[in-house]
Amino acid sequence: ATKDTSGFLNIFQDFLLAFGGIALFVGSFVIANTLSITIAQRTRELATLRTLGATRRQVLRSVLVEAFVIGTLASIVGLFLGLLLAKGLNSLLVSFGINLPQASTVFKTRTIIISLLVGIVITMIAAVRPALRATRVPPIAAAREGALLPPSRWAKYGTQAAYGTILGAFALMLVGLLVNSLSTGLRLLAVGVGAIALFIGFSMLAPRLVPPLVKVLGWPATKIGGAAGKLAEGNSARNPSRTASTASALMIGLALVTLVGVLAAGLRTGFKSSVNKAFVANYAITATNNFSPISLSSEKAVRTVPGVTGVVGVRAGEGRAFGSNINVTGVPPNANEAIKVDWQAGGPGTPAQLGTDGAFVDKAYAKAQHLQVGSRLSVETPTGRFLNLKLIGISNPPKGASPYGDVSISQALFDREYQNPQNLFTFVNIQGGVTQANTNTLNSALSGFPDAKLQTKSQFIDNQLQGLTLLLNLLYVLLSLSIVVSLFGIVNTLVLTVFERTRELGMLRAVGMSRRQVRRMIRHESVITALLGAAFGIPLGVLLAALIGATINFGTFTVPVGTLIVFVIAAVIAGLIAAIWPARRAGKLNVLQALQYE
Repeated sequence: ATKDTSGFLNIFQDFLLAFGGIALFVGSFVIANTLSITIAQRTRELATLRTLGATRRQVLRSVLVEAFVIGTLASIVGLFLGLLLAKGLNSLLVSFGINLPQASTVFKTRTIIISLLVGIVITMIAAVRPALRATRVPPIAAAREGALLPPSRWAKYGTQAAYGTILGAFALMLVGLLVNSLSTGLRLLAVGVGAIALFIGFSMLAPRLVPPLVKVLGWPATKIGGAAGKLAEGNSARNPSRTASTASALMIGLALVTLVGVLAAGLRTGFKSSVNKAFVANYAITATNNFSPISLSSEKAVRTVPGVTGVVGVRAGEGRAFGSNINVTGVPPNANEAIKVDWQAGGPGTPAQLGTDGAFVDKAYAKAQHLQVGSRLSVETPTGRFLNLKLIGISNPPKGASPYGDVSISQALFDREYQNPQNLFTFVNIQGGVTQANTNTLNSALSGFPDAKLQTKSQFIDNQLQGLTLLLNLLYVLLSLSIVVSLFGIVNTLVLTVFERTRELGMLRAVGMSRRQVRRMIRHESVITALLGAAFGIPLGVLLAALIGATINFGTFTVPVGTLIVFVIAAVIAGLIAAIWPARRAGKLNVLQALQYE
């Protein structure tokens, strides 16, 4: 039990660290973009230093030292904010039904060291490219107003490099998803590195896509916002690299949220289809939490109800076969009256032919263990006894909604070999089918069993999907951390561009632009940037979901159009929120001081 608990906690820790890594990855885009903007604004200052004799190495060192100081201070602040987040995250998990055992707060030295190192290293890595660009500022730029950072010698190969990175990323992900000979760790590593490379590749390609997309996404702003909207559209396309970098941070969060949403929608669709196909009874009885086994007393109680024509109880227990723990089910001879599955070998009458040594397995388990009809298999029960079974059937159950375990035996054999047998599901057929009167009658019979819950087919589907909905909501909350980080990036970029365009904004005010129009322009710029993130991220998330779903045969590929529309609306709202402070700051600029600003 200790080993199992430790294993779960380790998996849970890795799960949370993965989301922390995603937030840091998004943060690296914000850091790089911020440093790039500040260095671009100090082009004349850097050129003056070069004129006075500063070498490229000294300029590089000054930028890296600046990044080191910022990274250190930010990491210290983040370390202590993390303590507060840990408390909040625990409360969040409790609200989702994940109530982990609690002790006093553990704040290890290892945690402090690793947190500071990760924060500083991420900042330094993100600062390398802006620092290298700073070294290319020529001394003559000190004499020119409005001088720009020179492009890299490799800039002309940017498009080819982006396509190469994207193709390499897809190849790496396919290796991780398809090459079964690799260990699980290597496959996960290949998929993870491939996903990171894919995001980097799309962010490299994004500057080429910004101008045409801004014309499309900025069109509503030109119609709604008038002159302010037209200026916002032009400003968004003025520096495609900067806009693309800001939007790329949001792209990652939205792509991952979309990936989860599409996979979950496919799983829901597949599950509903499977249950509708396999569930041919009128009612099902499960535990109140939908998943735990319940006593056989409730099954016996409904058998005595007048009008009940059939009761099918599916026993559930654990066993061990071929060196692994498996799920074992005990099925009655009349199982086909309530459960309909296709058969690869055998047929609807197979449950009635199990006897004292027969068994059937599903198609996936038979393939994994190289079993066929007539094969012998030995199953160890929790009491240490071994069941020597003969395979007489192979089922082909609906994907994701099979009521049977890995190995199924007769109910009589199960009750004999398993102590305190319990039902996972009890299916009931009654004259007249599902009616309010029949529901009331069955509920009356079950009134003495508080652990049992009567459900129709639609209720059964909804209740079984509650766990998926719970997990999905938790994933959305954790992924929203990366979206929050990207919003800081939008705020940062807008504030810095307001400083950069101080004289420009002063001139606009001087020729008649009102404070309200200035604020509106900044808001439109923010929304356009957020929509760019959605335009990049949502299709990428759908593409990743299609790739992963097709590779691992995961559920049914379903695009949740309504959910994606909600994501777009959320992106617009995020853009509006991010623009609040920069817009207020731009609106408060003093016209005369702005005109004199250098």
